[in-house]
Amino acid sequence: MSKDSLKKRYFYKLSTNLVGLVINMVTQTIIPRGLGPKSYGDFNFLSGFFTEVTAFLDMGTSVGFYTKLSHRQKDRGLVYFYMYFTIAASLAVVGFVLLVQLTRSYRQLWPGQALLYVYMAAIWGILSWITQVLNKMADAYGVTVSAELARMLQRALGLVLIILLFISGNLNLAGFFYYHYLMFLLLGFLFIWIMKDKGHLILEKYKLSATQFKAYLKEFYTYSHPLFVYASVGLIAGILDRWLLQYFGGSIQQGFFGLSYQIGALCFLFTSSMTPLLMREFSIAYGKLDLVEMARLFRRYIPLLYSVAAYFCCFIAVQAGKVIYIFGGDKFRGGTAALAIMAFYPIHQTYGQLSGSVFYASGKTALYRNIGVLFMLIGLPVTFFLIAPRANMGLNMGATGLAIKMVILQFIAVNVMLFFNAKLLDLPFWKYAAHQIISVICLLTISFLIAFFVDTFLNIGRYIIVSFILSGALYTVTVFFTVYLFPVLFGIKREDLSIRTADILIKDNA
Repeated sequence: MSKDSLKKRYFYKLSTNLVGLVINMVTQTIIPRGLGPKSYGDFNFLSGFFTEVTAFLDMGTSVGFYTKLSHRQKDRGLVYFYMYFTIAASLAVVGFVLLVQLTRSYRQLWPGQALLYVYMAAIWGILSWITQVLNKMADAYGVTVSAELARMLQRALGLVLIILLFISGNLNLAGFFYYHYLMFLLLGFLFIWIMKDKGHLILEKYKLSATQFKAYLKEFYTYSHPLFVYASVGLIAGILDRWLLQYFGGSIQQGFFGLSYQIGALCFLFTSSMTPLLMREFSIAYGKLDLVEMARLFRRYIPLLYSVAAYFCCFIAVQAGKVIYIFGGDKFRGGTAALAIMAFYPIHQTYGQLSGSVFYASGKTALYRNIGVLFMLIGLPVTFFLIAPRANMGLNMGATGLAIKMVILQFIAVNVMLFFNAKLLDLPFWKYAAHQIISVICLLTISFLIAFFVDTFLNIGRYIIVSFILSGALYTVTVFFTVYLFPVLFGIKREDLSIRTADILIKDNA
């Protein structure tokens, strides 16, 4: 049962996400056009709702399962216990929808949505969550390389299928849900087959005794119960954000926000690769009470990965109008402002997830909960104020308002988490805070100057795709020169520049 090194695992995760970026860019130019703003908005509203529901039922247990399985890879009882938990949570999701239907309150909870699509979204949420759990298992067993190859295959097949649906005229809301079902099931099957083939997952009948069940239940309760309040508030806040947008703005504003969020998610692909891997390394280091190693990992990777996310996001923010046209067409032009703001979200989403992994690895879930709950509660009145119409004492900003709220509050919350992590690991907080601001200002300046040069001096702004590609190429070259001259601005030490390319990104820590 060989395990892949950290460098190799990250390389394959990054490679998968590079392939995924290309594929997602193609699919994201097809899906919004095929569905249109309204159906696209309906999908994002319903899928977002059940993402929040499954996140609540998960309550951090999947992260706990991941960290525990990383330490106890031969513990079959742990796997079977979590399987039972997953089944129970999935039944709870379907039962919740049925209860809402029987009480005839679904029109208020899901305004403007057909009940059929609500059930389809519930199934989508369950399959999405289960696939994520299986992916965490593959990472915990250290078979990330094979799992990422499977993900590449799934994404390639998904691209072919979405093109066929679009060409045949079957890319509607129902067809889009079925498309996701097939992709989730395929990927889940591949993950299970890989883990079984590598000798980690034994599918023979296994009986979990009552004593074992109680022991695992107590273990997970101890780990996750501090997150109950966090998960509860997260459920309410997450649903209310999108519900208020749906209620006051409607499906079209939901579609504008959904497309902005999805484009931002493309930027997050590069750094999300590292989150589960770093969490595993943090967990192992903390298990040995090796805070020095945790500090080394934090210093080595988090500023660098933040800069990588900022490189993409700052360019997208400046080029928002062109990006909206390329991905959504003229029907989505109303979402340009939302995208320009939402482009900054993945930057601190990167910091938040990576910094948050320190809280999980060190078992400081209560502190993580308190920080999260505070900012979610602050966020609710802010969302109402930005989205509600002026008659309700709001600013009526729709998707743009929700984007503003998410970006600003996340920036503040992430830096509060950074403060406590810096204290734990004995790192200089203000150095990391300054790096966040300086690197973004630098990248935004470069992006603005390049856009001005291409669109004004070369006068090709009317050729949207040509202008976008040329701007991207010049921006990339300029950023590379800036990194070479001033590497410290981007979290890189000058000696790193003499190391081969693979080692710039990740040092073999296996």
